[in-house]
Amino acid sequence: MADNNQFALLGSRRFLPFFCTQFLGAFNDNVFKNALIVMIAFRLAASEANFLINLAAGLFILPFFLFSATAGQIADKTDKSILIRRIKLAEIGIGAFGVIALFSGNNYLCLFVLFLLGVQSAFFGPVKYAILPQHLQKTELVSGNALVEMGTFVSILLGTIVGGLLAGKTGEGESGLYWISAIIMTTAALGYSAARAIPSAAAPAPELKINYNPVSQTSRILKEAAKTPSVFYAIIGISWFWLLGAAYLTQIPSLTRNVLGGSESLVTLLLCCFTIGVAIGSLLCGRLSAGRVELGLVPIGAAGLTVSGLLLANATGSFTPPAEMTISTFWGAAGAFPILINLTLIGIFGGFYIVPLYSMMQERSAPEIRARIIAVNNVLNALFMVVAAVMGIVFLNMLGATIPQFFLIISLMNAAVAVFVFTKVPEFAMRLMIWLLSHTMYRVKHQGLEQIPAEGAAIIACNHVSYVDALLLAGAVRRPIRFIMYKPIYEIPVLHFIFKTSRAIPICSKEKDPEGYAKAFADIEQGLKDGDLLCIFPEGQLTKNGELQPFKAGIEKILQRTPVPVIPMALRGLWGSFFSHKDGHAFSTLPRRFWSKVCVVAGQPLEAAAVKAEQLQETVLGLRGDHR
Repeated sequence: MADNNQFALLGSRRFLPFFCTQFLGAFNDNVFKNALIVMIAFRLAASEANFLINLAAGLFILPFFLFSATAGQIADKTDKSILIRRIKLAEIGIGAFGVIALFSGNNYLCLFVLFLLGVQSAFFGPVKYAILPQHLQKTELVSGNALVEMGTFVSILLGTIVGGLLAGKTGEGESGLYWISAIIMTTAALGYSAARAIPSAAAPAPELKINYNPVSQTSRILKEAAKTPSVFYAIIGISWFWLLGAAYLTQIPSLTRNVLGGSESLVTLLLCCFTIGVAIGSLLCGRLSAGRVELGLVPIGAAGLTVSGLLLANATGSFTPPAEMTISTFWGAAGAFPILINLTLIGIFGGFYIVPLYSMMQERSAPEIRARIIAVNNVLNALFMVVAAVMGIVFLNMLGATIPQFFLIISLMNAAVAVFVFTKVPEFAMRLMIWLLSHTMYRVKHQGLEQIPAEGAAIIACNHVSYVDALLLAGAVRRPIRFIMYKPIYEIPVLHFIFKTSRAIPICSKEKDPEGYAKAFADIEQGLKDGDLLCIFPEGQLTKNGELQPFKAGIEKILQRTPVPVIPMALRGLWGSFFSHKDGHAFSTLPRRFWSKVCVVAGQPLEAAAVKAEQLQETVLGLRGDHR
């Protein structure tokens, strides 16, 4: 499966030609962009260089804001493989114009070429992410996104190195310009060749009438995205990441020259740390996600971005450059190692943050408007990156802040944005708790989970051993589960937040709460009619002795009202844990077991008519066996 070896996708025609196309395109953009920025940074006065560098960053992403709405519509209306080939042909023409601009020596003409490269990238952006769900299975989506993010940032790294190194040679004659020109044209041609091998990706909305007004179109699709809050706030989170990344990357040349006292080679080293970090973080995220969109990694990424950003601000603010700065003297200077480590950590945590958000946006967007949703994401990405460029100009040029102070400000802002997004979508915090539980206290193994239908109404019936049974099941099963649970457990502090977020259905006896009992059965019936996957613990309470208690007949009543398949499941290895009632009440002693083995087992689905409480109990007992 893809989650066992995400690199296996690179051997598939469904993925490899597209991967090569986007890799070469990102490489080409960055060869030109970083060559231009380095030439500006080291050949002009600091104040003028700061202005032009931030202007260059703004001009490159401004087309995303202007043209993404149209690009998204075209991507939904057109076969994506054909569209990619047309975009790559345009890149060849823009590259030729870029060669002329470089040899002219006119900075503003070069900035116009950078704008055109931004236009080309704006049209490629919606296709880039919308094509993945068409060519990949759901279990491959996170791995595909992880590889795309890794490839994007590795290509940024290579383009940065090549562009920066060759820009350093432009002051010694025109050999650097000849090399830059040859690389730009060769890469554009190779990108077009790779694009021709991308399999067809049929248009989901071929009859779509294109609205060329970017404002009204963006507004309309934003309203569509807002109907699914998780998609809308994923867009906000992604856009904030690109603001943060643009703020760091844009300032690195000036940081190197004016704070660290270094040269072009140190710029390359610092950019290497950041981009390698993102590549590592993306691949780690794909591995830790195990084939599912694991939202629990997003809060970890957000917290890491804030902490490592604050540490970077402190490290750069207290750095004293050696009298003669070279790469070797920088390595030996006090405070150099924390700068490199924290830049790398910002990249790693950025990978943890961005890959699940992109995957969730793709997975939860309706196929017929997916490219337009991604286009709106690109519009907001562009807006946020323009804001990053403006923030750089305001804080550094107008307010006189130092670059370390600027890093401190954006790190604190990151914490505020993270709290806002996670408050609006509590699912992130819920998935974080599930992920931490299943990766610290327990080693969770799975058997037979392929028995659970990928879609459609069904009921899971499982034994009830501990207070975290629902969390472990939710972490193991790929589909979202709505739990039917004993009301006192539903109302436990902290866990109540998780259960409410996952739309659990609390229930207690008819004698204790007749209205609540009736409401629970009405919610269950409606959930099954809506095609939800529900889970019930037929024992009705946690086991007091580790053995299965008699299954209650409530499940039979549910199936009489709404007949659906029943999947028997069993939890093994939880008896004796901190959350079970072994040797007294749960939570009564300190945890004694960590990283203990737990197994989640699923059996063959049962037809509703064949389900009786006693027989179902025997089936679950058989799945559990002697492993309590």
